[in-house]
Amino acid sequence: MTRECAVLLPGVCAALADLRQPGLDDTCLEKLLDWFRSLTWFDPTVELVQDNPCLTELITSVLALPDPSPSILSFTLQLAGILASSESRFQHLQQEKLLGRLFGQEGPRGSAAWEDASVRSAWVKGVHSMVHHQPALLFLCSTGGMDVIFTLQGDPSLFVASAASQLLVHVLTFSLESETSKALSTKACDWPACAQMIVKHIQESLQSSSASHIEQSLKLLSSLFGSCFGSCCAAWTEVLWSDIAKQIESFLLEETVQAQPLLANLLLNVARSPVCCGTEGSFWALVTSALEHLTPVQAGPLAVGLLKLCKCPQDVRIQALTVLLQPMDCILRAASQPLECAGLLDESVSDPGTVESLLSSKTTCAGLLCQTLAHLEKLLSLKHLRVDFPCVSLLRSLMTTLQFCNGFLSPTSPLGSTISRNLINCFRVQKSALDVLAALSEEKDCDTLVGSLFDVLLAYLQSPNTSPTVLKKTFQATSKWLVRLQELSCSNSQWQQTEKILEDVFVVLQKRLCSPCWEVRDSSLEFLTAMVKCLRDQKEFRQCLLSSEVLRLTENLLEDPESYVRASAVTAVGHLALITCFAPESPVIGNQYSKESIVAKLQEILSTDSEGFPRRAVISIFTKWLREGCTGQLEDTEQFVSRVIQTVERDLDWEVRLGGLELVEVFCSQTICQLSQCPYAPVSSAVTSSSPQNELLQVFCRAKLFGFLFGSLCDCDKPVGQRACDVLVGLRGHFYPMSTLENPQEIEDSPAGRGIAWLQRTLRQGSLAQNFPMDGGNGVDFQDPESMMLALGAIDLLELHDELNKSSDHVEESPQSLLQDILATVGSIEDNEVDCY
Repeated sequence: MTRECAVLLPGVCAALADLRQPGLDDTCLEKLLDWFRSLTWFDPTVELVQDNPCLTELITSVLALPDPSPSILSFTLQLAGILASSESRFQHLQQEKLLGRLFGQEGPRGSAAWEDASVRSAWVKGVHSMVHHQPALLFLCSTGGMDVIFTLQGDPSLFVASAASQLLVHVLTFSLESETSKALSTKACDWPACAQMIVKHIQESLQSSSASHIEQSLKLLSSLFGSCFGSCCAAWTEVLWSDIAKQIESFLLEETVQAQPLLANLLLNVARSPVCCGTEGSFWALVTSALEHLTPVQAGPLAVGLLKLCKCPQDVRIQALTVLLQPMDCILRAASQPLECAGLLDESVSDPGTVESLLSSKTTCAGLLCQTLAHLEKLLSLKHLRVDFPCVSLLRSLMTTLQFCNGFLSPTSPLGSTISRNLINCFRVQKSALDVLAALSEEKDCDTLVGSLFDVLLAYLQSPNTSPTVLKKTFQATSKWLVRLQELSCSNSQWQQTEKILEDVFVVLQKRLCSPCWEVRDSSLEFLTAMVKCLRDQKEFRQCLLSSEVLRLTENLLEDPESYVRASAVTAVGHLALITCFAPESPVIGNQYSKESIVAKLQEILSTDSEGFPRRAVISIFTKWLREGCTGQLEDTEQFVSRVIQTVERDLDWEVRLGGLELVEVFCSQTICQLSQCPYAPVSSAVTSSSPQNELLQVFCRAKLFGFLFGSLCDCDKPVGQRACDVLVGLRGHFYPMSTLENPQEIEDSPAGRGIAWLQRTLRQGSLAQNFPMDGGNGVDFQDPESMMLALGAIDLLELHDELNKSSDHVEESPQSLLQDILATVGSIEDNEVDCY
């Protein structure tokens, strides 16, 4: 603790214990506790409380208050727990007879204050902080604290109940790990007292007739096994599991037990822990039983978790996948006559009738399918799934599900008719199925169904009943499968099929670009952009694009009344220009699609659009064009960049200005590459007459880069200043080796030097100087190469860089500032307006 803080602390403690003072803001108290946590973490000695007796005086004063406020009592409980976290400070507080009055039977747990949930929560947190040494464990057991924690597990406040459960996990883990130096007994009855009490409590709760007690213990067990991964946990978790395994098995067989949903999470956490290594056969048999007896909704998360586990046996892994595929198998079988189409599965893990019953019910059908589809999408994203995935059958099942949802399939079986009625226009299932459909585009086994798949997708794209959110998902799946289709066409020459599908897609796209719904127009433009990104090099795609009305319609949407649509149109037009204007062999498609016309339209949007989204999109597209070398020769690029940054530097949207800096950074990098012999080599001397370096400076000055960059250093939005500084530091590194920086004192006598000195002083003011002149005022000519060379060498850009990267609250967040804020606040009748951050 600093001397300044030690001087302020007694006043703060006195104010906290003063009944006449209004309550402090809880945020200030939390910040104060955070400070004490950091102090005690780095220093476990007793000196903190000995050198600052005001801390124990505060605790004593609060305990003496007849009716302390819940916030101050809560603060005191947590503070005492933090201070007692080291054994030496614990003993000191015990000598002062404070801990028993806070956490013992004579403490607040027997008073009216205990009715306040914040006090109960603070008691738990205080004990949690304190229990990091054996004396604290003994204190907890001897004062009846364990019974209090057991009771708080069922507290009506979820925050208190959760904290109590976490505390029990900590106490059991700490008490057993502190025994690792000895040979830990293989019987729980020989464990330390605290651990014995917890295990006994768990066993009694599991065997009780109270559903809530069973639920609490199952949650506690899940947390215990979920937090144990090291080898030191293996011995005691094995003993604990052997004591409860039979009871867990009985829960699986008793279908009336309400706690069944918690069993899946418990078994998964046990499977991840060291337990199953020692009890392998019996544990995996129990997992198999769970997959059979839990409902499909309960078993789904368990199955997914098992499939991610490396140590899961192959037969259990196959069963887990079977559980996940059962609903999709049911869909496939219900859609056709028994012999028309084989299902996904040869046999089921659990009773197929259960899945059929859930899918037949209007209330459970969509929920089960959405959960199943979410699990399957997660599995498809895994790189190494150690089990064969029936991709073709799953794709067929997904197509069937989507046809059920839009009413395009009339099943002949009674079950199929029921499921179809349940799913008609079910947006949730449609979106989930389309997500899995998109994920399957990465699989190589589904090629035979591509034609049928696009029939389903096109039906969704064409249907007026497709909701905007489902349409967006359909577009996303379609773009992924178009890429797959293109790969297939290249390998097996199915050009006609590809061309027909692309033509159909563009017909639908033209219609959707004219939709009265702005969300539909927006997703259509996003779809078009995604297609151009992936397929712009494919001849068939370009032909279909150029023969459609899509280009004209997209340009029309640059004037859409909705700003999101205008922004998406800008992005689409920018990517389309890579085909229509900037490609080496751009097709001749009319004057309105010329490079000059497109650039002019986008520049007009950048300078006149009233909304930020389209302007951000324009600067992003301009940067993309620059990266891809689309802006012509160096002179053309120079003029282009100059015009853009003169527009951007006046923009009120900081993200647009930031985009302008990214454009400048790309331009600088490309220009240096073009004009320097080696793009990464610094020049040999500070002031050089070498032609490439002079030419570089002249290009940058003509483009008016330096005025924009130095002005951005004083931007009121910090990310803009940081990016500008990064660019200038990079330029300085190119023009100046570290040993040849200019000496500011030597150059200050010249007219240019005096301007540079002014610039240095101005930049130190930061955003306060954001309106400083960039047109040569105050003797700084930002378009003079010699002046800018001096500026790069003389101004301390690294110091500016450090200042800009400092957190804005590096002063205000200090403990000293916090203590000063608290002292300034107490005694104020009005609401606390001090910002303790």
